[in-house]
Amino acid sequence: MGQFDGKVAIVTGAASGIGRASAQRFAAEGAKVVVADVDATWGAQTVASITEAGGEAIFSSTDVSDPAQVEAMVELAISTYGRLDLAHNNAGIIQEHAPVADLSIEEWNRGIGVMLTGVFLCMKFEIPKILEQGGGAIVNTSSGAGIIGFPGAAPYVSAKHGVIGLTKTAALEYTTKNVRINCICPGTARTRMVDEWIAGSAENEAMVAGLHPIGRIAEPEEIAAAAIWLCSDDASFMCGHALAIDGGYTIQ
Repeated sequence: MGQFDGKVAIVTGAASGIGRASAQRFAAEGAKVVVADVDATWGAQTVASITEAGGEAIFSSTDVSDPAQVEAMVELAISTYGRLDLAHNNAGIIQEHAPVADLSIEEWNRGIGVMLTGVFLCMKFEIPKILEQGGGAIVNTSSGAGIIGFPGAAPYVSAKHGVIGLTKTAALEYTTKNVRINCICPGTARTRMVDEWIAGSAENEAMVAGLHPIGRIAEPEEIAAAAIWLCSDDASFMCGHALAIDGGYTIQ
């Protein structure tokens, strides 16, 4: 018996990294999972990893910056599994670093569109369905860069700061209706995006690991464990919290 038996979860950005680990953990705990991502190939691999382990999952091709696609994602959960109880709104993108004055408007809009507006859209369509079940839980992915600044990454940092504010506001609006909403603030985890950023460079790897007092990069499963905990009954008194899982990155 898993703690999420009989429940349905949506995970965005679930084709790899933290999202994949979160989807796998939800499924291992008994939830039926909608694996949402723009990458159908890697998304199918996440679904396969869940079904091969005895879980149940379906893929949704979803660009979270597109309202119609997000609405369709939620409707897929309802039409396939009949309900929605849990969500981890995790989708993100990697962008080229540039100072604010050199940043293109297109890159700014792209980053904010996926990583902040995308979280808003997910909650906009998820919350009414969760309310129909009498309540549930949502976790949004912010970042250590949602707590402190990071030069050259204005869209990312701004979006991740915004996710914390959006999470707190939504939590205040819906906690009395039995929908708990929190967010996680990961440090650097070993994901496809981070691997692309490090680009196989031992120097880059050491630099990124050195940003964290714990002295290493996180595994995706370490971050996903916190997201799953926030959705569980063990976190029943957690509301509107931004939980840092960052190896000490933001305490310096």
